[in-house]
Amino acid sequence: MNSEIKLRKAESQDRDLIWEIIQQAIERRRQDGSTQWQQGYPNLGTVETDIEKGFGYVMTVDGEIAVYTALILNDEPAYSTIEGAWLSNGEFVVVHRVAVDEKFAGRGMVKKLFDHIEDFTREQGIQSIKVDTNFDNLAMLRILESKGYSYCGEVFLAGGMRKAFEKIIF
Repeated sequence: MNSEIKLRKAESQDRDLIWEIIQQAIERRRQDGSTQWQQGYPNLGTVETDIEKGFGYVMTVDGEIAVYTALILNDEPAYSTIEGAWLSNGEFVVVHRVAVDEKFAGRGMVKKLFDHIEDFTREQGIQSIKVDTNFDNLAMLRILESKGYSYCGEVFLAGGMRKAFEKIIF
């Protein structure tokens, strides 16, 4: 049986579940020995702002929220200064705050999320996707490599250096 997987904008009534999913992800990062997300970011205010500004997105499986992310168009001030070089200077989608509900962990959900983000980017007529992650987030680094993202250099974000990646969609 195939599950129905959709990407949609997060709504205010999703807030508490999204925050629970992010807290699970924060704990997973800690257990993995990562420094990412261990200094009070992201927090509930981050989620509320994402939803208010229309940045928050959820990927659902048969109507149940499985993954949360923020998709921001053409706006990440930290990306204007990169130690390295982006592949393009056109319009881009920024991917931030990817978090998977524990119930869906280990099922390839983030790879499916990136497929949906690529579709979203194409539908918007946007040239590329830019994303950063912590140097010790091995799972995300593997996913970005497997999805064909190019390492572009490092950016300073959320109090630390992050590995920056880009994928040209068209």
